[in-house]
Amino acid sequence: MTRVLLVGGGLTSALTSALLRRELPHAELVLWDKAQGAGGRMSTSRSPHDPNCLADLGAQYISATPEYAKLHKSYYDELLGAGVLVPLTSHVEGMRTSEEGTTHYVTPKGTSSIVKHFIREASLTPKFKHHVSSIDWQDGRWSVKTQSGEADVFDVVVLTMPVPQVLGLTGTIKELIDKDEKLLSDLKSVEYSSRYALGLFFEEGAQVSLKDEGTAAQYITSNPVARFIALDNKKRAADTGSPSVVLHTSVPFGKVNVDKTPDEVKPVLLQCIKDMYPHWPQPKAVKCQKWKFSQVTSAFPGLPGSLTLADGLVVGGDGFTHSNMDGCIESAKAVAEAVAQYVNSKESNLSCKL
Repeated sequence: MTRVLLVGGGLTSALTSALLRRELPHAELVLWDKAQGAGGRMSTSRSPHDPNCLADLGAQYISATPEYAKLHKSYYDELLGAGVLVPLTSHVEGMRTSEEGTTHYVTPKGTSSIVKHFIREASLTPKFKHHVSSIDWQDGRWSVKTQSGEADVFDVVVLTMPVPQVLGLTGTIKELIDKDEKLLSDLKSVEYSSRYALGLFFEEGAQVSLKDEGTAAQYITSNPVARFIALDNKKRAADTGSPSVVLHTSVPFGKVNVDKTPDEVKPVLLQCIKDMYPHWPQPKAVKCQKWKFSQVTSAFPGLPGSLTLADGLVVGGDGFTHSNMDGCIESAKAVAEAVAQYVNSKESNLSCKL
């Protein structure tokens, strides 16, 4: 049985696994991620005091242009039919003008529910807290090791983490990249913005509002720290749970503070909230999230969607397309096609030899 490892717990990896389940129904699919749960940059956090009080600390809403809504209709229809996506009906102040016909969606159960939907479709059980450190070619298979010492072998390895993290891996994969000067240069050219996110979880019934009662979220242009703030439960049209708030910092703030820890930045963000909304009650819980690799600002040349480094070793993710849901879908399609072609070709050659 062909064993396929997907490294990364975000949308590209999750959708790739679902597509591979359709293309390679008999393959063993394994997913590892260094985080504690699924989502990647579609991360949803939960209040430790209320399991229904959620906050999206990554992607805030999904925007589908007419072109991509048509191109990816089957994916949107699937998610809408499952109730994972619903149209955005609340007001977001300062949202930049979109192409005419663009539809915006939110996720009542948090953006990580999109990722979890496709993982369930792939019928696999992810393994979290698996931080891959090295990938080596040994005896015709890929040997993958984690920082904590776990090791396993696979016929195919798919990497969907941010490109700088791929460049930080050791073993055969590093040798393959380093010996190809153009490949190394192109990979190093992929750049990301950085930012922090703050999640505030309040008690049930807490009175939390923005300057306009009808506004669920707003973009901020006059603050050196804050760029976006949302009454997250209201933005997501969630009908359960206590109030929650999400603050996203500006890109310049993220760049200046990229080397700091979330604990070092959290007091600054809490003070920012207090300055803007002094009437708000104290939150019951707070979480600060660092996104060192937030959104792609310079993608891999040519936007190929995926890249095959060697037989059975494929990289993908938004670094090879663009940072939104449609970019992840495009990459997942490219990765799944490359993997399926490789596996089918390998199995066909084996059959011929037999």
